[in-house]
Amino acid sequence: MTVTILTLFPGLFRGYLESSILARAISRGLVGVKVVDIRDFAVDKHHVCDDAAYGGGPGMVMKPEPIAAALEATTAPGARVVYLTPAGRLFTQRTAHGLAQGRDFTLLCGRYEGIDQRVIDSFVTDEISIGDYVLSGGETAAMVVVDSVARLVPGVITGESLKEESFSEGLLEYPHYTRPEEFRGMRVPEVLLSGHHEKIRQWRLLKSVEKTVRYRPELLDSGDLSAEARDLAGQIRKEGDGHGRDEVT
Repeated sequence: MTVTILTLFPGLFRGYLESSILARAISRGLVGVKVVDIRDFAVDKHHVCDDAAYGGGPGMVMKPEPIAAALEATTAPGARVVYLTPAGRLFTQRTAHGLAQGRDFTLLCGRYEGIDQRVIDSFVTDEISIGDYVLSGGETAAMVVVDSVARLVPGVITGESLKEESFSEGLLEYPHYTRPEEFRGMRVPEVLLSGHHEKIRQWRLLKSVEKTVRYRPELLDSGDLSAEARDLAGQIRKEGDGHGRDEVT
Protein backbone atom coordinates (compact mmCIF):
# COMPACT_ATOMS: atom_id res chain seq x y z
CA MET A 1 0.00 0.00 0.00
CA THR A 2 1.28 3.47 -0.91
CA VAL A 3 0.14 6.72 0.69
CA THR A 4 0.73 9.93 -1.26
CA ILE A 5 0.81 13.13 0.78
CA LEU A 6 0.22 16.49 -0.93
CA THR A 7 1.56 19.40 1.13
CA LEU A 8 3.05 22.89 0.99
CA PHE A 9 5.63 21.87 3.61
CA PRO A 10 7.25 18.55 2.62
CA GLY A 11 10.21 19.12 4.94
CA LEU A 12 7.99 18.49 7.95
CA PHE A 13 7.84 14.79 7.06
CA ARG A 14 11.56 13.97 6.76
CA GLY A 15 12.34 13.05 10.34
CA TYR A 16 8.97 11.46 10.85
CA LEU A 17 9.31 9.04 7.94
CA GLU A 18 12.85 8.06 8.96
CA SER A 19 11.99 6.96 12.51
CA SER A 20 10.64 3.97 14.43
CA ILE A 21 8.08 1.42 13.21
CA LEU A 22 7.11 3.40 10.13
CA ALA A 23 10.70 3.64 8.89
CA ARG A 24 11.09 -0.13 9.25
CA ALA A 25 7.81 -0.76 7.42
CA ILE A 26 8.96 1.45 4.54
CA SER A 27 12.40 -0.17 4.36
CA ARG A 28 10.78 -3.64 4.22
CA GLY A 29 8.46 -2.59 1.41
CA LEU A 30 5.30 -3.09 3.46
CA VAL A 31 4.24 0.54 3.19
CA GLY A 32 5.17 3.24 0.71
CA VAL A 33 4.91 6.98 1.42
CA LYS A 34 5.36 9.63 -1.28
CA VAL A 35 5.49 13.28 -0.23
CA VAL A 36 4.58 15.74 -2.99
CA ASP A 37 5.26 19.47 -2.82
CA ILE A 38 2.21 21.30 -4.16
CA ARG A 39 4.37 24.34 -4.95
CA ASP A 40 6.11 22.34 -7.66
CA PHE A 41 2.87 22.53 -9.62
CA ALA A 42 2.39 26.30 -9.41
CA VAL A 43 3.17 27.88 -12.77
CA ASP A 44 3.95 31.47 -11.76
CA LYS A 45 7.45 32.78 -11.06
CA HIS A 46 7.07 32.79 -7.26
CA HIS A 47 5.11 29.50 -6.98
CA VAL A 48 2.17 31.20 -5.28
CA CYS A 49 -0.38 28.69 -3.95
CA ASP A 50 -2.79 30.93 -2.03
CA ASP A 51 -4.96 33.97 -2.61
CA ALA A 52 -7.60 36.10 -0.89
CA ALA A 53 -11.08 34.62 -0.46
CA TYR A 54 -13.94 35.74 -2.67
CA GLY A 55 -16.51 37.47 -0.52
CA GLY A 56 -13.89 38.88 1.83
CA GLY A 57 -12.88 37.78 5.29
CA PRO A 58 -9.57 37.11 7.05
CA GLY A 59 -6.95 34.63 5.90
CA MET A 60 -6.01 33.14 2.57
CA VAL A 61 -7.33 30.17 0.58
CA MET A 62 -5.22 27.58 -1.25
CA LYS A 63 -5.61 28.04 -5.00
CA PRO A 64 -7.23 25.27 -7.05
CA GLU A 65 -4.80 25.11 -10.02
CA PRO A 66 -1.65 23.80 -8.24
CA ILE A 67 -3.61 21.28 -6.16
CA ALA A 68 -5.51 19.98 -9.18
CA ALA A 69 -2.30 19.65 -11.19
CA ALA A 70 -0.58 17.82 -8.31
CA LEU A 71 -3.50 15.42 -7.92
CA GLU A 72 -3.70 14.70 -11.63
CA ALA A 73 0.04 14.03 -11.80
CA THR A 74 0.24 11.74 -8.78
CA THR A 75 -3.16 10.12 -8.28
CA ALA A 76 -4.86 7.56 -10.50
CA PRO A 77 -8.43 8.27 -11.63
CA GLY A 78 -10.89 6.96 -9.08
CA ALA A 79 -8.30 6.71 -6.30
CA ARG A 80 -9.18 7.60 -2.74
CA VAL A 81 -8.35 11.25 -1.96
CA VAL A 82 -8.74 12.27 1.67
CA TYR A 83 -8.80 15.95 2.58
CA LEU A 84 -7.64 16.57 6.16
CA THR A 85 -9.84 19.30 7.63
CA PRO A 86 -11.46 20.16 10.99
CA ALA A 87 -14.78 20.10 9.10
CA GLY A 88 -14.42 16.41 8.19
CA ARG A 89 -15.83 13.30 9.83
CA LEU A 90 -14.01 12.14 12.94
CA PHE A 91 -11.06 9.82 12.39
CA THR A 92 -11.40 6.64 14.45
CA GLN A 93 -9.82 3.19 14.60
CA ARG A 94 -12.63 1.99 12.34
CA THR A 95 -11.67 4.67 9.80
CA ALA A 96 -8.04 3.54 9.99
CA HIS A 97 -9.06 -0.06 9.28
CA GLY A 98 -11.02 1.11 6.26
CA LEU A 99 -8.04 3.00 4.85
CA ALA A 100 -5.73 0.05 5.51
CA GLN A 101 -7.65 -2.30 3.24
CA GLY A 102 -5.02 -2.60 0.54
CA ARG A 103 -5.78 0.20 -1.89
CA ASP A 104 -3.49 3.21 -2.27
CA PHE A 105 -4.82 6.58 -1.15
CA THR A 106 -3.84 10.26 -1.11
CA LEU A 107 -3.83 12.65 1.83
CA LEU A 108 -4.36 16.31 0.96
CA CYS A 109 -3.02 18.70 3.60
CA GLY A 110 -4.82 22.02 3.84
CA ARG A 111 -3.36 25.29 5.10
CA TYR A 112 -4.60 28.82 5.87
CA GLU A 113 -8.42 28.99 5.64
CA GLY A 114 -8.52 25.76 3.62
CA ILE A 115 -8.62 24.85 -0.06
CA ASP A 116 -10.81 26.04 -2.89
CA GLN A 117 -14.11 24.14 -2.74
CA ARG A 118 -13.89 23.26 -6.43
CA VAL A 119 -10.94 20.97 -5.71
CA ILE A 120 -13.01 19.19 -3.08
CA ASP A 121 -15.93 18.85 -5.47
CA SER A 122 -13.73 17.49 -8.27
CA PHE A 123 -11.25 15.20 -6.53
CA VAL A 124 -11.90 14.56 -2.85
CA THR A 125 -13.60 11.29 -1.89
CA ASP A 126 -13.55 11.80 1.89
CA GLU A 127 -12.96 14.57 4.42
CA ILE A 128 -11.44 13.57 7.76
CA SER A 129 -10.72 15.38 11.03
CA ILE A 130 -8.46 13.90 13.70
CA GLY A 131 -10.29 15.81 16.45
CA ASP A 132 -12.44 18.75 17.42
CA TYR A 133 -9.68 21.33 17.34
CA VAL A 134 -7.87 23.43 14.74
CA LEU A 135 -4.25 22.92 13.64
CA SER A 136 -2.04 25.21 11.58
CA GLY A 137 -2.19 22.73 8.73
CA GLY A 138 -2.99 19.18 7.73
CA GLU A 139 0.59 17.91 7.96
CA THR A 140 0.43 16.80 11.60
CA ALA A 141 -2.96 15.24 10.93
CA ALA A 142 -1.45 13.36 7.97
CA MET A 143 1.25 11.96 10.26
CA VAL A 144 -1.42 10.71 12.65
CA VAL A 145 -3.38 9.04 9.86
CA VAL A 146 -0.30 7.44 8.25
CA ASP A 147 0.93 6.08 11.59
CA SER A 148 -2.46 4.69 12.55
CA VAL A 149 -3.08 3.08 9.15
CA ALA A 150 0.45 1.74 8.54
CA ARG A 151 0.51 -0.28 11.76
CA LEU A 152 -2.61 -2.13 10.56
CA VAL A 153 -0.90 -3.34 7.39
CA PRO A 154 -0.07 -7.06 7.75
CA GLY A 155 3.53 -7.60 8.86
CA VAL A 156 4.15 -4.12 10.27
CA ILE A 157 3.44 -5.24 13.85
CA THR A 158 2.18 -8.52 15.27
CA GLY A 159 -1.49 -9.42 15.09
CA GLU A 160 -1.50 -10.22 18.81
CA SER A 161 -0.40 -6.67 19.66
CA LEU A 162 -3.14 -5.21 17.48
CA LYS A 163 -5.81 -7.36 19.09
CA GLU A 164 -5.12 -6.05 22.59
CA GLU A 165 -4.84 -2.35 21.79
CA SER A 166 -7.34 0.33 22.72
CA PHE A 167 -10.46 0.37 20.52
CA SER A 168 -9.68 -3.07 19.03
CA GLU A 169 -12.71 -4.62 20.73
CA GLY A 170 -14.63 -1.48 21.68
CA LEU A 171 -12.62 -0.90 24.88
CA LEU A 172 -9.68 1.14 26.09
CA GLU A 173 -6.55 -0.87 26.80
CA TYR A 174 -5.83 -2.28 30.26
CA PRO A 175 -2.88 -1.00 32.41
CA HIS A 176 0.61 -2.42 31.86
CA TYR A 177 3.39 -3.17 34.39
CA THR A 178 7.03 -4.25 34.14
CA ARG A 179 10.01 -4.70 36.47
CA PRO A 180 10.57 -3.91 39.31
CA GLU A 181 7.71 -5.56 41.19
CA GLU A 182 7.67 -2.63 43.62
CA PHE A 183 8.22 1.02 42.65
CA ARG A 184 8.00 3.79 45.29
CA GLY A 185 5.72 1.69 47.46
CA MET A 186 3.44 0.63 44.62
CA ARG A 187 3.35 -3.06 43.80
CA VAL A 188 2.42 -4.87 40.61
CA PRO A 189 -1.06 -6.45 41.07
CA GLU A 190 -0.60 -9.98 42.40
CA VAL A 191 -2.76 -11.53 39.71
CA LEU A 192 -0.18 -10.54 37.06
CA LEU A 193 2.50 -12.45 38.98
CA SER A 194 0.37 -15.55 39.44
CA GLY A 195 0.98 -17.21 36.08
CA HIS A 196 -2.75 -18.05 35.94
CA HIS A 197 -3.63 -17.12 32.36
CA GLU A 198 -7.40 -17.14 32.74
CA LYS A 199 -7.33 -14.95 35.86
CA ILE A 200 -4.94 -12.57 34.11
CA ARG A 201 -7.29 -12.39 31.12
CA GLN A 202 -10.24 -11.69 33.41
CA TRP A 203 -8.32 -8.99 35.30
CA ARG A 204 -7.25 -7.28 32.09
CA LEU A 205 -10.79 -7.31 30.74
CA LEU A 206 -12.09 -5.90 34.00
CA LYS A 207 -9.51 -3.09 33.94
CA SER A 208 -10.31 -2.33 30.30
CA VAL A 209 -14.01 -2.08 31.05
CA GLU A 210 -13.42 0.07 34.15
CA LYS A 211 -11.22 2.48 32.21
CA THR A 212 -13.72 2.70 29.37
CA VAL A 213 -16.60 3.37 31.78
CA ARG A 214 -14.57 6.12 33.43
CA TYR A 215 -13.08 7.89 30.41
CA ARG A 216 -14.99 6.91 27.26
CA PRO A 217 -18.41 5.57 28.27
CA GLU A 218 -19.83 6.29 24.82
CA LEU A 219 -17.69 3.44 23.43
CA LEU A 220 -19.77 0.96 25.40
CA ASP A 221 -22.74 1.66 23.13
CA SER A 222 -20.94 0.21 20.11
CA GLY A 223 -21.65 -3.26 18.83
CA ASP A 224 -18.02 -4.38 19.27
CA LEU A 225 -18.23 -5.48 22.91
CA SER A 226 -18.30 -9.14 23.90
CA ALA A 227 -21.14 -10.36 26.08
CA GLU A 228 -18.67 -10.73 28.98
CA ALA A 229 -17.48 -7.14 28.64
CA ARG A 230 -21.04 -5.85 28.36
CA ASP A 231 -22.04 -7.68 31.56
CA LEU A 232 -19.03 -6.26 33.40
CA ALA A 233 -19.86 -2.75 32.20
CA GLY A 234 -23.40 -3.13 33.53
CA GLN A 235 -22.12 -4.27 36.92
CA ILE A 236 -19.57 -1.45 37.15
CA ARG A 237 -22.13 1.19 36.23
CA LYS A 238 -24.41 -0.08 38.99
CA GLU A 239 -21.59 0.01 41.55
CA GLY A 240 -20.27 3.43 40.54
CA ASP A 241 -17.03 4.10 38.74
CA GLY A 242 -15.38 0.77 39.58
CA HIS A 243 -12.71 2.01 42.00
CA GLY A 244 -11.25 -0.66 44.26
CA ARG A 245 -11.94 -3.65 42.01
CA ASP A 246 -8.33 -4.67 41.57
CA GLU A 247 -8.42 -8.43 42.00
CA VAL A 248 -10.07 -11.24 40.12
CA THR A 249 -11.32 -14.10 42.28
